[in-house]
Amino acid sequence: MAILINKQSDYPAAAGQRWLDDGASWLHVVNLDGAFGEKSAANWSALESIASLDSSVQFGGGIRALSDVERALEAGANRVILGTVAVEQPELVKAAIQQFGAQAIAVGIDARDGEVKTRGWLEGGGISPLDLAKRMADYGVETIIHTDISRDGVLTGVNAEKSAGIAQATGLNVIGSGGVASLNDIQRCIDHKLAGVITGRAIYEGELDLKEAIELC
Repeated sequence: MAILINKQSDYPAAAGQRWLDDGASWLHVVNLDGAFGEKSAANWSALESIASLDSSVQFGGGIRALSDVERALEAGANRVILGTVAVEQPELVKAAIQQFGAQAIAVGIDARDGEVKTRGWLEGGGISPLDLAKRMADYGVETIIHTDISRDGVLTGVNAEKSAGIAQATGLNVIGSGGVASLNDIQRCIDHKLAGVITGRAIYEGELDLKEAIELC
């Protein structure tokens, strides 16, 4: 269940509690300011408040150094998502796995038209999602979050097929993201044997009943 935080966010922990009350056990938290390279102490405080809830938290956005990973874990995140650095500083991913363990690290692969995008989706990474996933598997990564950003936030249906293709080619645990609109999307992710699926707008706007989705899983 996605929670997006930036310096204008209101009561992110309350949003998290809402989804926990509906049966969620994981919360997906994205620091939007960090993704665009901005600093905001308020967002780290928001992470701490969300992590104080009775849930597991995966957190990403603007993680550019091992010290950022350590800070997020100390703030209560269970899993830290590395995105831009997986393209620009892949050795940092390897170092993070060695220092914190594979269970504490996921790599976010955000792609459009066959190319990975970086720095808040503003720049091209010059590599395909599959090639990046294979490189990350070699570094010891176990979990990938694959987002088809052409579908993200527009409720056009998750690209379960592409996510499943990455999983099948690499043996990684792949979480699908972007475009989830209905229970049909959840079922497709199940049918394609994905490790999970992230939903945000659909549950906030009432297009998808979270309790029903969890029961289906």
